[in-house]
Amino acid sequence: MTQADHRTLAVPEGLEGERVDAALARMFGLSRTRAADLISDGHVRVDGAEVAKSHRVEPGTLLEVSIPVVSDPLEVVPEIVEGIKIIHDDDSIVVIDKPVGVAVHPSPGWSGPTVVGHLAGAGFRIATSGASERQGIVQRLDVGTSGVMVICKSEHAYSLLKNAFRRRDVEKTYHALVQGHPDPLEGTVDAPIGRHPKSDWKFAVMADGRHSVTHYETLEAHRFASLLEITLETGRTHQIRVHMQALKHPCVGDLTYGADPVLAKRVGLERQWLHAVRLGFEHPDTGDRVEYESTYPDDLQHALDAIRDAH
Repeated sequence: MTQADHRTLAVPEGLEGERVDAALARMFGLSRTRAADLISDGHVRVDGAEVAKSHRVEPGTLLEVSIPVVSDPLEVVPEIVEGIKIIHDDDSIVVIDKPVGVAVHPSPGWSGPTVVGHLAGAGFRIATSGASERQGIVQRLDVGTSGVMVICKSEHAYSLLKNAFRRRDVEKTYHALVQGHPDPLEGTVDAPIGRHPKSDWKFAVMADGRHSVTHYETLEAHRFASLLEITLETGRTHQIRVHMQALKHPCVGDLTYGADPVLAKRVGLERQWLHAVRLGFEHPDTGDRVEYESTYPDDLQHALDAIRDAH
């Protein structure tokens, strides 16, 4: 339900004969365009009746306006998000298992649940470094990608892990079920990635893109698809998905990047088969090497079983 600011003022004599949009703008400190939009959307009444923006006002008439409060798309809203699991928690870091359908932090155009919103709702105190909506965040997973990720609770941890990710000292391991059989069975994709020239919500291999390196190894080869273990040297947005499409072996279910919708439907997938299975790094407090793992969620396990059983 949208919140609104309700106000009622009597039209002063100085505005006699003015159009209602002009009077509204002057009385409430709005732009003329905003005033006209409020009238068109039915948020304005003159003496209790809706009017057109060209209506002329008289002194003493009551101008009622209901101004919808526009929420900040980057505001962190504390809420408990079903499906987020805490793998590890100490004074410096919290490691979670992120389910599909959850963004890491708020962003324009996303109104669904977020990791930072869950942590705030669950009472975790997160490092304050970084932009307000991304405080404590040193890595990201796509909304449609599940798996293990770390968030920093202390400023010390944030500083060290941010640099560790930048220096590529963090071991990020993913499993991906891709269509067909990559040839060779293991290899490296070294191809720059940039924004897609025709779709600003997609990415593509581009000559002027950012340096991007993906290593893959085939774990299982089946009739329709192969299960790969993937490690990243770089961490570009959609990197694995873009590089797998470039190899002509897109992640099963990844319709955005060229996957076969018939196969996706056959195995019951509504998102890309991609999961962050392992994360290894030096603990910011102890300096010890730590490693955290996440098992496949039900939808990915079901799809993999279907591929294994297909003959």
